[in-house]
Amino acid sequence: MKKNIVLFVLFILPIVAYLFFASGINSFTKLPIITPKIPDFGEWKSLNGEKVSLNNKITILGFSGTEILKNRGNYFNLNEKIYQRYHDFKDLQFVVVAPLGTEKDVKAVVEALGAFTDVSQWHFVFASPEEIKSYFSQLKLKGTLNPDFGTADVYIVDKERNLRGRKEKKGYKEGYSTFHPAELSNEMLDDFKVILYEYRAALKKNHNATKQL
Repeated sequence: MKKNIVLFVLFILPIVAYLFFASGINSFTKLPIITPKIPDFGEWKSLNGEKVSLNNKITILGFSGTEILKNRGNYFNLNEKIYQRYHDFKDLQFVVVAPLGTEKDVKAVVEALGAFTDVSQWHFVFASPEEIKSYFSQLKLKGTLNPDFGTADVYIVDKERNLRGRKEKKGYKEGYSTFHPAELSNEMLDDFKVILYEYRAALKKNHNATKQL
């Protein structure tokens, strides 16, 4: 009996502990709200001249800036690590705010992504630099935009337009760097799964489960 206990402590317990921590600190809680009810896009239009809204969609929100071609690798990282795994969900969209005048560069990036990905859930909306700065300031984040009106970070926004993240003192996180694939594969993927779990649990509780999530 004692031998079995020793074997359990030495071999089984460490594995259980590893699986627990590897699953992520947020896996068993709701993802906190960083900024409630962020503004919608109003009259801003996409490449196709269509309006895009944050309402009733889980949104991965980004800001491309004027140097989108230079930073296009960031979008390929996000596409590979997150988008390709989840873009079939009808309630999910990837929205990037881009400065007016960058339409040609944005189109080139979308076409490059489209060579190996269904880009139907990628949306780029356009606004003036002044509008972008004003909109970003309303997100009330600690991070800032770069001088080109963009950032490598992307943000998780829920269906009620709440920007979500982590509020722990030692692990505060409001955005996820697309420049670092490991951050997308770990922190962002973990937090994104929490959001999906929240909605799936709510649908199940209300007996309204659909194929949307």
